[in-house]
Amino acid sequence: MEKTKNTIFPVVLKESETLYRSKISIGYIRTCACPPNHLNCLTAKEWIKCQLGVWQFNYESRDIRDKSIHPATFPISLSKRIISLFTHEGELVLDPFVGSGTTLIAARDLNRNAIGFDLQEKYVLLSGNRLASVNSNLFNKSQQIAIHDDALNIPFYLNPETVSLIWTSPPYANLLNRRRLNKSRRYRHNDQFGKIEQYSQDSRDLGTMSLEEYTVAMGDIFENLLPLLKPKAHCVINVPDIWWEDRRITIHVSLIEELRRRGYELRNIIIWDRTNIVNQIGIFGWPKNYITMGTTFEYLLDFWKP
Repeated sequence: MEKTKNTIFPVVLKESETLYRSKISIGYIRTCACPPNHLNCLTAKEWIKCQLGVWQFNYESRDIRDKSIHPATFPISLSKRIISLFTHEGELVLDPFVGSGTTLIAARDLNRNAIGFDLQEKYVLLSGNRLASVNSNLFNKSQQIAIHDDALNIPFYLNPETVSLIWTSPPYANLLNRRRLNKSRRYRHNDQFGKIEQYSQDSRDLGTMSLEEYTVAMGDIFENLLPLLKPKAHCVINVPDIWWEDRRITIHVSLIEELRRRGYELRNIIIWDRTNIVNQIGIFGWPKNYITMGTTFEYLLDFWKP
């Protein structure tokens, strides 16, 4: 069975290939020896660490931090925490906005099967190149695939109730599609000041939409994904809020309300505390306008399928 899967399905799947938009025979059954009622393979000590409502992570050498390669990445260590918490070895992880492929890298490290999708071919190829550089041990029988396709088409590839976790960091509407003028960027030598960090100009890309359009589009995508989840399987979405034109844009509130309307149940909100990986913070709003810095924390919204 493993030989067949590895022979048929490449690490990267593009529109030009015959298997495009056909069902993927990727593993989704747990291969560990955990009791049936366990949520994951974690020990009690590891579980306790995850119960804290504020998390911090560090980058490693395999992480991508260059925004010219991808405008919004997250650490492999964050992805591994989420995948470890909500899946068992051998189960299937889905990332509908795979970007640079961090979810796939983490899944391979943890012996989880994973499939990721992206509208931009360059990011799918980047994911494939990163996977090619990851060394798998002899006991890792999992498979990871990056597919160049719209997230709306994911049901073409997967059968109902096969996914144990949806984990992703989606584009943040068109909020990156503006010049970077804040003081913390002005005094850093990282070529970000004055740049527009946009994903693409494809009209289907969530990164081109207003918040209102974005919210509905996200609802459409995740409503299509809900049947793919196993009962009580989790869906975790990483988003920030952003200050724009002296107004707080509450992306996390919009997504919570929309996904509830589409059939998901919110279980937890975890704060990703990013202060340990932020280099410099400018003085924003002083002395007349108090602003909590969106660059220093983001939300991890944990839903499940009731």
